[in-house]
Amino acid sequence: MTEQNLKLGIWMMLLSTFIFAMQDGISRYLAGEYNVYMVIMIRFWFFAAFVVAVAGRKAGGLRAAARTRQPILQAFRALLLVSQICVMVLSFTLLGLIESHAVFACYPLLIAALSGPVLGERVGWRRWTAIGIGFIGVLVILEPGFGVFEPAAIVPLVAALLFTLYGLLTRYASRQDSTATSFFWTGVVGAIGMTLVGMWFWEPMAAPDWAWMALLCVTGASGHYALIKCYEVAEASAVQPFAYLQLVFISVLGVTVFDETIRTNVAIGVGIVVATGLFTLWRERVKA
Repeated sequence: MTEQNLKLGIWMMLLSTFIFAMQDGISRYLAGEYNVYMVIMIRFWFFAAFVVAVAGRKAGGLRAAARTRQPILQAFRALLLVSQICVMVLSFTLLGLIESHAVFACYPLLIAALSGPVLGERVGWRRWTAIGIGFIGVLVILEPGFGVFEPAAIVPLVAALLFTLYGLLTRYASRQDSTATSFFWTGVVGAIGMTLVGMWFWEPMAAPDWAWMALLCVTGASGHYALIKCYEVAEASAVQPFAYLQLVFISVLGVTVFDETIRTNVAIGVGIVVATGLFTLWRERVKA
């Protein structure tokens, strides 16, 4: 990996995190006005069209992209991601962007903790220590036992667990399938699954909000495209730490647009979680 590729990869990661932060802001607005399932369904329709278009331009076309020896695993992965997005968007409407992402930031630690039992990877004492400290950070964010714990805070924690399982199964699927195949199955099966649920919750949408919906779809596709480009030119372990900057973008958006506040315990807890997450990513790179 050249220095030029690393710089491009970092810029692509920063671009994707910024786009995804904007996408979450739009999702929060639309889910506050309309049914969550309908919003995610329309978003996945566009996502499916995007992955089909990408697959059609590659060698072998759609047939090559869809070819897999583990269809049940690929379909389950897609449904996990759909479920995670629904839960996370619901969390935005209950807790707001900042606190939802503050809790969700623990997912790299969950991946590190579960990579042993799920993937058979060895997790050393240093990473277990980092994982333990990271979860202390999550407790600082949640403040259990201090009379201010919100049951709704469990919602982004569930989203983090679902995304962790999705990430681990994606790594497992990559042992036999290409990234293009996993991407194709995620979009197509996700759209089918969401349509089966979302079509029962259809409601009329105001004309201005269709413009926001269109922007939501475009940000979803462009964010994934930037992320794909990022991983094409740079190693994941080298650029992944920059993904934490999404917390910065989310915080700015939450404070300026949605009048959210950053509580002291949330800021301290996020600092602990991010620090241990970065250490875990560094240890993975050292082992690799």
